[in-house]
Amino acid sequence: MHFSKPSNTNLCSIYRTFSLVLVLSFILIACYKAPVTGRSQFIILSQSQENEMGLQAYQEVLKDEKMSNNPSYNSSVKRVGQRIASVSDTPNYEWEFKVVDNDEQINAFALPGGKVAVYTGILPVAETEAGLATVMAHEVAHVAARHGGERVSTDVLVQLGAAGLGAALGGQNPQVANAVMQAYGLGATLGAVLPFSRAQESEADRIGLVYMAKAGYDPREAAAFWIRMDKAVKGKSQPPEFLSTHPGYGTRIKNIQKYLPEAMVFYEQARKAPNKSIIN
Repeated sequence: MHFSKPSNTNLCSIYRTFSLVLVLSFILIACYKAPVTGRSQFIILSQSQENEMGLQAYQEVLKDEKMSNNPSYNSSVKRVGQRIASVSDTPNYEWEFKVVDNDEQINAFALPGGKVAVYTGILPVAETEAGLATVMAHEVAHVAARHGGERVSTDVLVQLGAAGLGAALGGQNPQVANAVMQAYGLGATLGAVLPFSRAQESEADRIGLVYMAKAGYDPREAAAFWIRMDKAVKGKSQPPEFLSTHPGYGTRIKNIQKYLPEAMVFYEQARKAPNKSIIN
């Protein structure tokens, strides 16, 4: 029996079909919905892979940082963070809330699995417990929406291509490790740890408003916090909005005002709940 050798054209067609099937398989496997917004997400990592990467990155980042010994700062960040996390879509994560002693950094960050760090520099800007809740709810929202896994999945897919992704994730492929390191920003400046896109930042603002409202914090305080943030960073070097991973503060405040009616429904429900403490 004689088998004819497939032509180059047929081979190309076969490869294209195979690649398409593979990509579609990944897409079917990786379809998730973000909480509150319902946005479709592409996340190729399993929950356990994502959380393990988040823990490793968290330990890597914090090992060279000075942790705050201020009992007031630590208790406030932990109390507010846990209260927000308890009403999130992922309350059963192993949540950790740390305070980094660095007054120059007006910032906070979150990593998959419930790892959150707040710099002392942002605490004076928070001013009130509701202001701090704005910060904590935003970071908890990043975690609950799996923004870290989404970012890493996209970066790995771009670097390796769909054809090699499945095999790469199944083993200890050094290319994957390198892609993950780049996605998490390890080895770069601390402020660049897992920089999210503007779309994810806006989504975290919206989800965060709902979470702080559910936890009994007045979501109307969020706009006031971002106004203070805008003033706090005035004069500091910042990229123009179209080059930044974060929305401009003016854009951010307008969006928060747009999201407020949705959050206020949950806040009114929290106010009516028995034994629920409301914090303005």
